[in-house]
Amino acid sequence: MRKLAFAFAGLLFLSTAVFAEEHAMAALEHANAAVVAGKAGHALTLVEHSKLALEHTLAASIVAHGVPKTHLDAAAGELQESIDHGNLEHADVATKHAVAAVEHIKASKQ
Repeated sequence: MRKLAFAFAGLLFLSTAVFAEEHAMAALEHANAAVVAGKAGHALTLVEHSKLALEHTLAASIVAHGVPKTHLDAAAGELQESIDHGNLEHADVATKHAVAAVEHIKASKQ
């Protein structure tokens, strides 16, 4: 019975790690796309990618722990700032926040 419990615990840990990794990868893709759009001056496209990145970042943060969770939470804050400034069509400021989010998402994967 004890071995079975350890096996299930191991599978649960592995599945949550895979879940977090998949969402972190999707968040990174969208955050990078937000940066590209922002650098091109396309604030509304930046907002759309930042929203998708935020959704994936929050999903990854739910199952993350320790330093990765701290970085994902910081990335979520940066993405929200990116969305807020992008909605005001401040592409330059929104892009800076998107760049910061990318760095936090990358740091969460190390």
